[in-house]
Amino acid sequence: MGYLPDLDPRILSLALARMVDAIANSFLVVVLPLYIGSQAVALPAFVGSTVSVVGVPVSVSTELLIGIVLSLFGFLNSLGQPFTGALSDRTGRRRAFLLFGLALVAVGSAGYVFLTDYVAVLAMRALQGVGAAFTVPVTVALVNELSPSDERGSNFGLFNTFRLLGFGTGPIVAGVVVAGGPYRLAGELVSGFEAAFLSAVAGAVIAFALIGVLIEDPERAEGTAAEDISIRVRGERGGLDPVFALGVATVVMALSIAIYAPLGNVINERLGQGSFLFSVQFGATVLANVVFQLPLGRLSDRYGRRPFLVAGFVLLIPTTLVQGFLTSSTPMIAARFLQGVAVAAVFAPSLALAGDLAKEGTSGSTLSLLTMGFGLGVAFGTLLSGFLVGFGFAVPFVVATAGGVVGLALVVTQVTEPSPGAPGGAPADD
Repeated sequence: MGYLPDLDPRILSLALARMVDAIANSFLVVVLPLYIGSQAVALPAFVGSTVSVVGVPVSVSTELLIGIVLSLFGFLNSLGQPFTGALSDRTGRRRAFLLFGLALVAVGSAGYVFLTDYVAVLAMRALQGVGAAFTVPVTVALVNELSPSDERGSNFGLFNTFRLLGFGTGPIVAGVVVAGGPYRLAGELVSGFEAAFLSAVAGAVIAFALIGVLIEDPERAEGTAAEDISIRVRGERGGLDPVFALGVATVVMALSIAIYAPLGNVINERLGQGSFLFSVQFGATVLANVVFQLPLGRLSDRYGRRPFLVAGFVLLIPTTLVQGFLTSSTPMIAARFLQGVAVAAVFAPSLALAGDLAKEGTSGSTLSLLTMGFGLGVAFGTLLSGFLVGFGFAVPFVVATAGGVVGLALVVTQVTEPSPGAPGGAPADD
């Protein structure tokens, strides 16, 4: 078995489409806060006032409105995935779901060009969140169903590598596009913001074309997803269902890496650094994921998934905790890079293991627990980080570390691998 897998053109097409889609989406993560904060968007009249939320006075700031836009996408995307994943299992029409979701993302991106009221911007971001709920679980289900069991880890590693490349390069390109405006397009003057939104539309259209031309639904038996879409919590042999345990572990893993971004100003002041070093530290985690996803996924095909999950959480715990106590920039870069290695050791093998455990025709609903968990972890991490730092700089990192301990305990005690060749993901006998 070579180090690199024999590339399936269909897997590569899905990875490329996901990369282009990720570039388009990460464009908006950078551009929307700038756009809402500019004079181009009409904000509600009550901005700057104080409102009561469950008896607690809350100042309505532009930053709060930006946070609502960004988190709304995450929550709609994540919470919708079990529904769309299960529905795609029942119909077996993965490709149609994927194309529909990409179309919604494209429409939402185009809407920003013409609709400049804050409520309209919020509606467009919500539409994109629903679109992402259609694309994410269906894409990983297709990767799972198109992958032989002995190449599933490497294929998920390849898929995640391309996704992260898109997510990592998108913000850089977005900054260049916005700063370089205005542009002249077909005789019309186009602002940097409008050019960025049109670029996001183009990305979704390219992904749509790749899927439409190169991907067909895999042949399979009639869908066997359960009649309801309830999440199985209890395992067949007692304890937690292994996939549910992996989903919870994925939440805390994603939360551990998401707490960093909202603390940029606080971190820069604490470490006495500028925005460049912060971007290097933030990017170190992404870089480690890009470098290690494929080789670690490939190794999990050879040596099993569970050892990498355990090792990943063992590394995640100290690398998360130490970030709350560092006072200089270079060690922070190292800690963030090692944290990225830990995430790479967990994410691709966990998707592959969930795929191993999925019964025929249930890839969408099964793997959606992990993709939903990742989205929820990011959403909660970004929301909790700014709140917890008020109790002390180290507090967000300590809380995330405690979550990592829970994740490790779940993997060690609740996650089993299927017996070799066992149909339907039968767990191995202990």
